[in-house]
Amino acid sequence: MRTRQAEKAVEILLVEDHPGDIRLTLEALKEIDLPNNMNVVNDGTEAILFLKRKGKYEKSPRPDIILLDLMLPRMTGHEVLAQIKSDKKFKNIPVAVLTSSQNEDDILLAYKNKVNCYIVKQPDIKELADSIQNFWGFSLLVKENLKSPV
Repeated sequence: MRTRQAEKAVEILLVEDHPGDIRLTLEALKEIDLPNNMNVVNDGTEAILFLKRKGKYEKSPRPDIILLDLMLPRMTGHEVLAQIKSDKKFKNIPVAVLTSSQNEDDILLAYKNKVNCYIVKQPDIKELADSIQNFWGFSLLVKENLKSPV
């Protein structure tokens, strides 16, 4: 049995421009028993720079998971997702769209661009925490399956 101290902190990249939603997501993650290091960028262009370790992100950690809003300045979440999933260095990083949009076109486009999960933001911290935790558990299973010989 692993102890909490022995667990490696999960590197999370949150791509979100709204301060209230950043706060809500941080609070939701406190509800989850998951040691994590949260990195936040406020637009799609910054997300790509973070992933590619360019400029001020030269020493940024590789995220274990990306939480991505769709409604972003400079580059939309859909554009960011498409770039991530088309780049062989990043395509295996689990990406969860975390958005207020319930628009069917947004959902279909996100899955067309190979999103791993589509989470509609919940105003209730516990519900949001449950959604993120369920996604993270699923992502761990997928990651373990990718490591296992077939």
